Amino acid sequence: MKPHKVALIASIVAIIGSLTLVGVKGLNFGIDFAGGILIEAKIVDDVDLTKVRELLSAEIKDVQIQNIDGKDLLIRVAKSDQEQSVLVKKIQEILGQNFSEIEYRKIDYVGPQVGSELIQKGFMALLMSFIFIMIYIWIRFDWQFGVGGIFALIHDVVLTLGFYSVTGLEFNLTSIAAILTIIGYSINDSVVIYDRIRENLRRFKKMELANLINSSANSTLSRTILTSGITLISILALVLFGGDVLYSFSVAAFFGIVIGTYSSIYISAPILIYFDPRKKDEVS
Repeated sequence: MKPHKVALIASIVAIIGSLTLVGVKGLNFGIDFAGGILIEAKIVDDVDLTKVRELLSAEIKDVQIQNIDGKDLLIRVAKSDQEQSVLVKKIQEILGQNFSEIEYRKIDYVGPQVGSELIQKGFMALLMSFIFIMIYIWIRFDWQFGVGGIFALIHDVVLTLGFYSVTGLEFNLTSIAAILTIIGYSINDSVVIYDRIRENLRRFKKMELANLINSSANSTLSRTILTSGITLISILALVLFGGDVLYSFSVAAFFGIVIGTYSSIYISAPILIYFDPRKKDEVS
């Protein structure tokens, strides 16, 4: 707990910086949110994903290609100034000139209205997760713990958004999944520390609160390091071998696990010093 004030100040500065960055630079919204074209096609010929990507990228901007299952391809094209129907015809022409037999399974047009609805639903998913996590922490512990837990989660979410903004990684539905994963992981880590703090509050009623929190955090530190380390190794495998489709999710999750572990130790726990749970009876 010795450097907790410095950590809190640094976290507040990081939150303000991330919000400023998102407000000024914005996020690199993917097709899910910004709109575009989604084509699912099956090519009977042997498919070289690199070749297909080179053929389409030479004529069309912001095209992404995913190999779903062997010869099935998922082609995504971000919204552009050209009409979507024209882009679809151009894609079909390019593929038709280079492959003998192609079966188009699905052609979807994602408009800005659909993207706007997805943004709203994604925001609501995050908001509802915050509300129910706070209710859970409040019921299981006390309202002071809920304040610490929610502030830590806000820290994690805002910094993750700032990470997306500064790196330019595509922000899509998998990004919402990554943020929800980070929220779940972070609060789980905080609950482990909170359990030990509550246990020690009952055992050491006269111990100075800062020392009690320090002792509780240290007694769970080995568990935190081992769990976070194994999780990071698993996510690193996704970063290295998960491919382009999972890259945005896995990199953000890796970053989020790091800051989630940090916030559990240096934010959610130290905040209890300023919202003393021993004074709950006085507050009520």
